[in-house]
This record gives sequence, structure tokens and C-alpha cells, in this order.
Amino acid sequence: MTSAVEARDVTLLELLDRVIDHGVILAGDITISVADVDLIYLGLRVLLTSVERAESLPTGLGLHENGRRL
Repeated sequence: MTSAVEARDVTLLELLDRVIDHGVILAGDITISVADVDLIYLGLRVLLTSVERAESLPTGLGLHENGRRL
């Protein structure tokens, strides 16, 4: 009997191609504190996509045409 779902090996190159084609947004915050006093705050916002895809995105990313924030 064969399973309805077949396992498929995906290479790293195929996975990276899919991620860049569709785009991924990574967001995170890190706060380093001592005795409940915040010393360092690090905010991370990363957009990983192809240039072709980024040009087709709405301008709601907060970037101007030359890459500077508005």
C-alpha cells in the first residue's frame, strides 16, 4: 500500500530559491538587563527577498526610492 503523501528531498538551493522568491521578514528584539535595569536594547528587522520582488512590494516598508527612510 502506498502513502498518499510522499516524502521529497529538498536541497538547500531549492529552499533558498523559494525563500528569496516569496520573501521572508524576520523580526526580533533583544534586551540585556541587570537587576531589572535595561542596559542594551537591540531591535532586528530583516527583509530577505529578491530585488525584483522587492520592487513589486507596496511602499509601506517605509523606504524611499534611494533606500533612505522617509
